[in-house]
Amino acid sequence: MPLNIVLHEPEIPSNTGNIARTCAATGTKLHLIEPFGFKLNEKAVKRSGMDYWDQVEYYRYIDYADFLEKNPEAKIYYASTKARKLYTEVAYEEDCYIMFGKESAGIPEEILKNNPDTTVRIPMGEGIRSLNLSNSAAIILYEALRQHGFNGLIREGHLHRLSW
Repeated sequence: MPLNIVLHEPEIPSNTGNIARTCAATGTKLHLIEPFGFKLNEKAVKRSGMDYWDQVEYYRYIDYADFLEKNPEAKIYYASTKARKLYTEVAYEEDCYIMFGKESAGIPEEILKNNPDTTVRIPMGEGIRSLNLSNSAAIILYEALRQHGFNGLIREGHLHRLSW
């Protein structure tokens, strides 16, 4: 079963497009919780996702409650700068969900408080508020993929004109 990335109320179209492209490259499902700070058909979303949107399995939800209702068995990891546990300190299940909050505020603290054991953070230097959303999603997603041996992904590259 594939991994799942969840964006809770994303605000910046290029971040969502970049994350969609990463999902296409890894076979990861993308879950988008409204409201968005943009329209999904905006040029910036399409440009950053390049021509990969048709290769992304994605779902839209009207709010967090709708997401939970439609995914009642979801094992969710919440990415937040407020977490006490590092993202490398958990064992990600093959079909787990990794949630990221909106760029300006993150995941609401009410959600985090109810899920302290599955809230994870990426270490950063003092005085830095956060990393870029699409970078954060890639960092944690690739750790989860690494833990599963990059199952189903191409592990060896090839030169175009020359050979190794």
